[in-house]
Amino acid sequence: MQQANDLWIGSVPKEWLSFRIKDVTQLSPGLSSKAPQLTEPCTVVPMESVSEKGQIDTSTIEEYDFISGGLPNFEAGDVIFAKITPCMENGKGAYVESLPTRYAFGSTEFHVLRPGYKIDSKFLYYYTFNSVFREYAAVNMTGAAGQKRVSSRFLNYTRIFLPSVPEQRRIAAYLDKTCVAIDTAIEKKQKQLETLDALRKSIIHKAVTRGLDDFVELKDSGVEWIGKVPKHWRVEKLKRFLERPLMYGTNEAAELDDTEFPRYIRITDFDDYGSLRDDTFKSLPPDKAEGYYLFEGDVLFARSGATVGKTFLFKGYNGKACFAGYLIKAQTNKHKLLPEYLYYFTKSPSYDSWKSVIFTQATIQNISATKYAYLPIAVPPITEQRRILDYLAGKMNMLHVLQENLSGQLSALEQYRKYLIHECVTGKRRITEAHLKEIEAHV
Repeated sequence: MQQANDLWIGSVPKEWLSFRIKDVTQLSPGLSSKAPQLTEPCTVVPMESVSEKGQIDTSTIEEYDFISGGLPNFEAGDVIFAKITPCMENGKGAYVESLPTRYAFGSTEFHVLRPGYKIDSKFLYYYTFNSVFREYAAVNMTGAAGQKRVSSRFLNYTRIFLPSVPEQRRIAAYLDKTCVAIDTAIEKKQKQLETLDALRKSIIHKAVTRGLDDFVELKDSGVEWIGKVPKHWRVEKLKRFLERPLMYGTNEAAELDDTEFPRYIRITDFDDYGSLRDDTFKSLPPDKAEGYYLFEGDVLFARSGATVGKTFLFKGYNGKACFAGYLIKAQTNKHKLLPEYLYYFTKSPSYDSWKSVIFTQATIQNISATKYAYLPIAVPPITEQRRILDYLAGKMNMLHVLQENLSGQLSALEQYRKYLIHECVTGKRRITEAHLKEIEAHV
């Protein structure tokens, strides 16, 4: 092995040759043959048509005359590379294996690389897709925050070490097969997570609309999307179960990080499991937080924006906490409705159906306190609520453990994919014909 001067590469095999990318590729190449006629169909590839795993959608075709000027052109065999943040860091780019037309035109935020005879196109794609290379590119971006880009100079002058072209092709073929196997495993894990989520909703729905007794006598709830409920349950509007009217939070802007001040609770402060995150802390001075404090058992409803309809159960905090103006606080009468039961009800498909009805009646997705107050809820007696909550706590804990295990496996697969690509394109893992035959036999 030889030590590369570029720290991000580390060591490479001694026989691999050092180049600058500009020595083996052409950046922003022109048309390889005569220009298209005005009526000639050409492929159009905006940024959203390229995935973060190298897939490219080439189904959009327009006549050349109708394509905006200034768009970078590319052809089959080229490699495209997103230059703007965060698309670049996320892996947007592709090897253009084929096109339905002679020429394609892509987003102005793509760099186009046309490989020369010393480098295989697919190997070049994996080299630029390598997460370690992209981290290095991110450090060297230029421009203002939020609009930083990888410069042409960076791509032209970044070092690349190359084995022989046959070995490059062998590495690319190995990564093709291996990444397909990894992606297949990832897809299966993701489907298992989706199954767990569906099971979670099913368990909650049955518990909060039918209870735990499979043989209980039922009645029509009078609400289509709730259906039948146990005969002894009450079906009334949320406002009938509240200790006090629903309340909006404060509209004060929270920019402070003073832990001596009350914490300012926003939607972004809750993780997927309803727990407070430690990394998003913001606070308000006590005089601005006064009147908007949260107490253990308060249920928060999001009233607008992308998270409209989401709910959170405030389980307490090791100090005072207040809440944002786009949240609505519900404080239940705990002799009638336990807050945990209300929270679970809002995680059921019945609640999702209610939201859909509300949204179809409005021009924008916004649920006011008045609308939340009229949310119909099927409520059993307090003692039965407690039994249902105990049952759900056990079930949700079991599902949470399974979900954490699957999420960990997903993360490990993603990390292994990144590690494998880096190891192969920098020669730390040598790929022989035997390795290629072995992976072909198993995929």
